[in-house]
Amino acid sequence: MRIQSGASESNGNVFGSPADSSSSRPNHRAGVSREFHNLLADFEQLISQTTAMTAEDFARVKAQLGDRITQAKASLDNVGGAIGERARRSAAVTNEYVHDEPWKAIGIGAAIGLLLGVVVARR
Repeated sequence: MRIQSGASESNGNVFGSPADSSSSRPNHRAGVSREFHNLLADFEQLISQTTAMTAEDFARVKAQLGDRITQAKASLDNVGGAIGERARRSAAVTNEYVHDEPWKAIGIGAAIGLLLGVVVARR
């Protein structure tokens, strides 16, 4: 159980140690997914234990949940930045290819349009 109340906490951290964001950089999506699953689990446990918590416990847990939300937002921002950078690189490569090979690009576009037309017409 990750959320603990009262004196049963030994390290003062209700949620355990957060994942190091620098070690999860190679696999951003897995890190963000894990971060949000952990956050949801923390909220579920908090809701189930709120009746047994004192005001001090609740204030401490509230502060730690705020920290966890901040970490989740930072993970999401990292993924968004990585996706944006990939999209910019892909657009630059595509733009260069279209300028170098315009007739191939037109042919590829026509082929994709034809395939989409066939798929849509069948439905």
